[in-house]
Amino acid sequence: MHNKDTAMNVPLLDLKAQHASIADEINLAVADVFASQVFIGGPHVLACEKAVAAYSACAHAIGVSSGTDALLVALMAENIGPGDEVITSPYTFFATGGCVARVGATPVFVDIDPDTFNLNPELVAARITSKTRALMPVHLYGQMADMDPLLALAQKHNLVLIEDAAQAIGAEYKGRRAGSIGHYGCFSFFPSKNLGGAGDGGMVVTQDPARAERVAMLRNHGAHPKYYHRFIGGNFRLDALQAAVVTVKLKHLDAWTAARQANARRYDRLFADASLPERGIVLPRVQRDRHIFNQYVIRTPRRDALREFLNQRHIGNEVYYPVPLHRQECFAYLGYQPGSCPESERAAAESLALPIYPEVSDAQARTVVDAIRDFCTAAH
Repeated sequence: MHNKDTAMNVPLLDLKAQHASIADEINLAVADVFASQVFIGGPHVLACEKAVAAYSACAHAIGVSSGTDALLVALMAENIGPGDEVITSPYTFFATGGCVARVGATPVFVDIDPDTFNLNPELVAARITSKTRALMPVHLYGQMADMDPLLALAQKHNLVLIEDAAQAIGAEYKGRRAGSIGHYGCFSFFPSKNLGGAGDGGMVVTQDPARAERVAMLRNHGAHPKYYHRFIGGNFRLDALQAAVVTVKLKHLDAWTAARQANARRYDRLFADASLPERGIVLPRVQRDRHIFNQYVIRTPRRDALREFLNQRHIGNEVYYPVPLHRQECFAYLGYQPGSCPESERAAAESLALPIYPEVSDAQARTVVDAIRDFCTAAH
């Protein structure tokens, strides 16, 4: 970054500011793990699981090695594999579709609702076949998918419902927490998430004790007791060090979420005051009870030019995601054509994430909006 520039630099994410506020707590927790020398399993993992289960209004939580492995182990727990289909969104991080393919099943990509960027339930029913085994909605950017119609479809067709809640811990839909509605909820503790660890980590939550037991075994090579393997699992364990960090951070999560929500409201006001919605800037649309704003994503048809403009001003931004999954090279075998998921393709071409981390200052937010105003003014 160029701190000597006269213009204010605004990073997309500044994890140092957050860490400085809790460094003493983190250091104590990490020191406790080292003092115990219990790095695999143990009390810190159990404490983290208990805290995340309670926070997510779920009966059980099983710590795993990443959000990706959370999705993978949920699919494995249901014996989903070759010959099976899983309906999901093409507008998401790669892991969502990648995990379906990794277990040998076929991802079936259904288009999104452009207002929320989430799976459009109205399009799902027509794609259910005799091979469909699961629905995997994604709660993208911190806002939950429209779960009631998806739940009704899952019940009607006896399908497994797996919530990809990697970006949405603490989000709510009609008073229900992310992860608590489906058969499984899958969280990620990747450092950039609203609840991030100090590396990779994740969690599977469920209301079902039998499913919880199966996931807990599968994350540890399907063993119970040790060296006796009922299933073929994997090494998907959550490190005690990561668990200790996440447990400390979880106590602060509601305050950080409130700050993200306040930052989003401030952006909304600043954009409105600058009349930018009338000039082709589409703001995030909140349609659920509790949007936690893991990202604040605007849309504009001139996204790439705006991005270049912001980069020149040292204003952080990111494109989530430039190529929808149905257009990825590795999924060419599925045979999707351009235009098969038009809303996902349009979102991939138009969406741009702006800095929304809790510590974004008023001056930084104004710098971001002023820059976008300048871009729109110059373009007219």
